[in-house]
Amino acid sequence: MKTSTKIISITTLILLLALTGFIYFRYYFVFGEGVKAGELNYLTHKGYIFKTYEGKVIQNGFQGQKTGTIQSYEFKFSVTDKTIADSLMRLTGRQVELHYEEYIAPLPWRGVSNLVVDKILSVK
Repeated sequence: MKTSTKIISITTLILLLALTGFIYFRYYFVFGEGVKAGELNYLTHKGYIFKTYEGKVIQNGFQGQKTGTIQSYEFKFSVTDKTIADSLMRLTGRQVELHYEEYIAPLPWRGVSNLVVDKILSVK
């Protein structure tokens, strides 16, 4: 084998491994996970090519010290598991506690959000 062929092969292998590592960490590595609780506002099944489940939970607000107003936070998420999505569709308007995983970037078939709900912990 020629020296130039070896260099090209090794360089190609290194670039391929670097690209594989980049794709894994960008789209499949779980960056963080946690629990959010609040009132399930909606869960929809939408999309042009990839139909995904998208939802929103309204978290309890708090009173600001300077303004005296109540603020609420929205937790927008995607769901990949159809059974979890079906369960959440029946829980609209109820208080839920959801476990989620956070990815660095979303994938079209995983949903619009980089926050993906994988468990329903409790319903009140």
